[in-house]
Amino acid sequence: MMAEPTSPVSPLRCAVVGVGHLGRWHADKYHAHEDCELVAVADIDATRAAAVAARLGCEAVADYRLLVDRVDAVSIAVPTEHHYAVARTFLEAGVHVLVEKPITVSVSQADELIESATRQQRVLAVGHLERFNAVLAACPLPAAPRFIEAHRLAPFPGRGTDVDVVLDLMIHDLDIILHAVDDELVEVAAVGAPVLTSTPDIANARLTFAGGCVANVTASRVSLDVQRKMRLFFADSYISLDFHQRSFTRCHRDPDSSAPPIPGIALERATVEAGDSLRDEIHHFVACIRQRVTPRVGGAEARAALALASRISHLIAEGQGGVRL
Repeated sequence: MMAEPTSPVSPLRCAVVGVGHLGRWHADKYHAHEDCELVAVADIDATRAAAVAARLGCEAVADYRLLVDRVDAVSIAVPTEHHYAVARTFLEAGVHVLVEKPITVSVSQADELIESATRQQRVLAVGHLERFNAVLAACPLPAAPRFIEAHRLAPFPGRGTDVDVVLDLMIHDLDIILHAVDDELVEVAAVGAPVLTSTPDIANARLTFAGGCVANVTASRVSLDVQRKMRLFFADSYISLDFHQRSFTRCHRDPDSSAPPIPGIALERATVEAGDSLRDEIHHFVACIRQRVTPRVGGAEARAALALASRISHLIAEGQGGVRL
């Protein structure tokens, strides 16, 4: 699928475009990676780029296009409206791309990036960071959930509001749900409202799949407290994931169990050691380049999450409530 990988003798030449709140962390991870050389960081704010570059000992540029012939891989952490233009420039130049979520503003733009990555035989990975959360690694999800309840709540961030709360926060859970439920989505209902911005800051969606699974998903960026929880119900088991507190509860039928609180139910509770999701994501991206394998969240998965998130945003904007697909 991919072109021949860069020789393992030479470090992978990397850059980060956009070194604001998140991009500077990308730069740190490449700088620390033993198989990478952080060549440069790019940002339209020259002062910000220079500060990051000075700290990490690399070059700073204001125009990312100056880097297309100098790097093998790039992370893109610019505002969402610029994802398409920046990612396409690098892909067309034969550079592997990790772009923050959502992949693009529109599904048609996502399709073009996927086509470009395929034609150029380059890795296109998308930063759905929750897929690298240590909780999911410690508690893999069984197949065929019957009901899912997800809550992703946060205080107002003051940044990242170039998109609504669906594309900002809910899309994380939509991606996980689409990955967990291998079935056709047949109906979507959604409500939401703006509170502190001109687009919805709180939203709820109800997803119905052909096999009967229903997912109820709530996202808010105007809450007092942080909550990132998902509860999944299966035929004979239940799993509760707390991504923020890094813990999970798992229980299932067990006729031989007599332990409290419920006889016949085996119960497991665990707290997961703190991980570094961004480090793991970037290490995975580098490994995909080296090994010529498909990333955990590639263009197709990111496109599916974007398509669903866009549908939910449209329903809220049009006040349609719900529609059968």
